[in-house]
Amino acid sequence: MRAAAFSVSSSLPFGRVTSAPDQEESPDFAARPPPQPLSPLDGRYRAAVAPLGDHLSEAGLNRARVEVEVEWLIALTDRGLFGTDALSDADKERLRGLYRDFGQPEIDWLAEKEAVTRHDVKAVEYLVRDRLSALGLDEVAELTHFACTSEDINSASYALTVKRAVLDVWLPALREVIAKLRELAAEHADAPMLSRTHGQPATPTTMGKELAVFAWRLERVAEQIAASEFLAKFSGATGTWSAHLAADPDADWPTIAREFIEGLDIDFNELTTQIESHDWQVELYDRVRHAGGVLHNLASDIWTYISLGYFAQIPVAGATGSSTMPHKINPIRFENAEANLEIAGGLLATLSQTLVTSRLQRDLTDSTTQRNIGVALGHSLLALDNLRRGLGEISLSRDVLLADLDMNWEVLGEAIQTVVRAEVVAGRSTISDPYALLKELTRGRRVGAAELAEFVQGLEIGEEAKQRLLALTPATYTGLAERLAT
Repeated sequence: MRAAAFSVSSSLPFGRVTSAPDQEESPDFAARPPPQPLSPLDGRYRAAVAPLGDHLSEAGLNRARVEVEVEWLIALTDRGLFGTDALSDADKERLRGLYRDFGQPEIDWLAEKEAVTRHDVKAVEYLVRDRLSALGLDEVAELTHFACTSEDINSASYALTVKRAVLDVWLPALREVIAKLRELAAEHADAPMLSRTHGQPATPTTMGKELAVFAWRLERVAEQIAASEFLAKFSGATGTWSAHLAADPDADWPTIAREFIEGLDIDFNELTTQIESHDWQVELYDRVRHAGGVLHNLASDIWTYISLGYFAQIPVAGATGSSTMPHKINPIRFENAEANLEIAGGLLATLSQTLVTSRLQRDLTDSTTQRNIGVALGHSLLALDNLRRGLGEISLSRDVLLADLDMNWEVLGEAIQTVVRAEVVAGRSTISDPYALLKELTRGRRVGAAELAEFVQGLEIGEEAKQRLLALTPATYTGLAERLAT
């Protein structure tokens, strides 16, 4: 069940920022500017990443915790455990309103309660109990957080919030970039381009084919991410259902737990310690980091193509490229994407490294680490936004590509020596070392069209092969590139 987005009164995300309780207010404190966001994701770049905040903020986590607590209570009463009657549909809807309508009043209530409890999940339990009383449902209040350890609630809440953030926000943004790449690949499928293996002139390709390579790489990772598991446990203090069996030894608690977790549209992990082992998170973040590596490669390649003049940047009205050089249009979209992908990659690697381990049955290193999931995905989402925009602000300069090809006829040396080899095998040539012959002609030097034609005319090969080579140009020596791009 999807909860609605937050409705809050503060201009900062999901609540008001107040000074620490022990801060002494100086006479000029009121004249100071209001507290400012420390992270650029909550300041300068907030518009690009705000949708993640509905899921991966502290408020988003607490909303999911309320959802899990409420749905667990409903699941227990639906089964008539401990002599309870199933709640009416109207009461269930009123209860579900606690997370569907979760907003600023609940955020403020939890902040005040946690200041006393010093325990975030316990504050959520008290919120649900408080609202049950207000709804006249005190008779089921003791089923709130029944037989749960905090990690039962947290593992389910993180599975819910991360799943929704990734599948509803991050993955669609990745697919927008892939779609733009596919569009550009088709548009430029027939645009011949000099390859630059090792940074040196090499066998031509087409711009469309090179962009299609990135789209294909990203599509593979996107499908892997879409198929991710989002696991939760619900088996008590050390994963043994001990308290559950003490309360009702006849109930099939593992089945009840599995049905409950899968009913939330997440996946169940039956064998755990006190915590769900987080392996699914490690796998997911490694895949997101993998996608980020491919995207970083894309950003640096497009930047290089711009520097070579292959792509021209489309001017944006009113925009300033350089503070001192009016002629410049800087490739800032791709530079911003590179930097944010590096930050995201570092954070995702840290998440994977930390979350894979828990000392004995439980330690708290995962608690503060998981609070940075939104930061990691936020920098990645910001990069995706810049790449999507940047790819829409470039125009291919086909004349530059053709001029570059015309300056590098020596790249046809590969074709010539390969054809000669085939002629030798076919018995139409006795040339002893075709590769060495072409190496002597082309290595480390420019060879023009006329010089290459003269060389081909003098080769001892069949006439059909000779005419085929004479008709070849760098711009037509692209093999199946156009077909591969579409």
